[in-house]
Amino acid sequence: MGKRYFCDYCDRSFQDNLHNRKKHLNGVQHLRAKRVWYDLFRDAAAILQEEQTKKPCRKFLQTGQCDFGSNCRFSHMTEQDLEKLSAQVQGEKRLKELQREGADIPPGTIEDWLDKRAQRLSAAQSNSVLLEKPAPFQYPPGWPPVQELPPSLQAPPPGGWLVPPNLQWG
Repeated sequence: MGKRYFCDYCDRSFQDNLHNRKKHLNGVQHLRAKRVWYDLFRDAAAILQEEQTKKPCRKFLQTGQCDFGSNCRFSHMTEQDLEKLSAQVQGEKRLKELQREGADIPPGTIEDWLDKRAQRLSAAQSNSVLLEKPAPFQYPPGWPPVQELPPSLQAPPPGGWLVPPNLQWG
């Protein structure tokens, strides 16, 4: 049968020869899957800059879904998502400035976490508000979109595959 090439980005394999590999590596599906993979590791500042230049996607705002998914040229982030992302970027900038100035930032310990937790619980009981750092940015639900598997790779349904009686094992 020969050697097979497995593409980690696309999660598929094919017969490995020069023609097939070139065709796959230059294909639209492979390039999109590779871009989605690398987008998972982008810096928050780069994401914020890109999302601020885009106009909001009307279809995504109206229905919560977009036919183009990650390939849409419009932004799928809400105002709250952009604010959270902006706060995260500002926090990262402040942390870098403190590190440049030589300020000692002690690493967090379990005791520090327990002390802060105890303070939050006591503040909640006394109905006073304790200022906290903004929550880190998280992608909206369903981002990045997950590609549907072809029928040959999908798991069998709970009852198993239905086999016509004339094809069943004797």
